[in-house]
Amino acid sequence: MDFWDYLANRHQQLLTDSFQHASAVFQCMVIATVLGVAIGVLTYRSPWGGNLAVLSTAAVLTIPSLAAIGLLIPLVGLGVAPTVIVLTLYGLLPIVRNAVVGLRGVDPDLVDAARGIGMSRSARLLRVELPLAWPPILTGIRVSTQMLMGIAAIAAYASGPGLGNEIFRGIASLGSANAINQVLAGTIGIVILALLFDAAYVLLGRLTISRGIRVRDH
Repeated sequence: MDFWDYLANRHQQLLTDSFQHASAVFQCMVIATVLGVAIGVLTYRSPWGGNLAVLSTAAVLTIPSLAAIGLLIPLVGLGVAPTVIVLTLYGLLPIVRNAVVGLRGVDPDLVDAARGIGMSRSARLLRVELPLAWPPILTGIRVSTQMLMGIAAIAAYASGPGLGNEIFRGIASLGSANAINQVLAGTIGIVILALLFDAAYVLLGRLTISRGIRVRDH
């Protein structure tokens, strides 16, 4: 059976795996974004606090993803739980780092002007600082998503959802008729999903970043 015949015969399962893969990455990115931005907001005013936040999240990436999942299995079991924990933790670094850098890069004169017209600290953060820091934060989200697309495939080791199951089945049956087709289908599916997510982020940036900020950043 050639690759195209394999896709035709297995398209339903591949679509299901693709949806589960995209859903897992999307949900974990939402959690990582909320946590990452919150950490950035809490630490960016302090030089040591911001550096500690970046170093702490960077330390997570030194742990091999397969080892991290293996260590979590005795604690939370197989399936969705270790997948969510690992993907969320691995997605934090680019978001935290860009949130800290973006918030620190906001023009102090604009913050002072907002203070001068009577804005509270929370209002300045929500209406001035975070909107101006959004472009680098969005860049961090894009980088995290690309990372998690690949790492999510490893979650199949712990019976997690997604296209990693297709890849692992192919690796486990190397030498059989469809082994290469399985690995190839899972890999290409992940690449396509990564490109689709990135295109969605480009569109999101155009919709949420004012033209003035885009021109200034370029």
